[in-house]
Amino acid sequence: MTTPTRTPAAIPRTSREIRLASRPTGAPGAENFDLVHADIPADLADGEILVRNDWMSVDPYMRGRMTDVPSYIPPFQLGVALEGSAVGEVVASRAPAVPAGATVSHFAGWREYAALDAAAVSVVDTALAPAEAYLGALGTTA
Repeated sequence: MTTPTRTPAAIPRTSREIRLASRPTGAPGAENFDLVHADIPADLADGEILVRNDWMSVDPYMRGRMTDVPSYIPPFQLGVALEGSAVGEVVASRAPAVPAGATVSHFAGWREYAALDAAAVSVVDTALAPAEAYLGALGTTA
């Protein structure tokens, strides 16, 4: 078992996240989204990490997911944080392969902080390219 590599005092207790409040007709508007403060887990389980998202992707396919129709990817659920590609810094880790300070990409999307299984992220090399490049040319949409 590993212990978190940053002190709990440095990690906030809540995280802001964007949730789908209603399904838009036509162009989405602010009324279709909620900004919610959600609790951050007080303790991580073995193999989990806590990521502070620095970059989040807004991609054209997301509009289709706002409609509740069958597609190649499930629609967004009402009242749940929107999913999508994000890149951020690991601020606490109980996964030796993904230490605090690493930059990772993941699909937990539109939230400030995400507690994730370390197997659900990819460590990215910010010496090769800036973090945000992993949402574009070096990411899933390229």
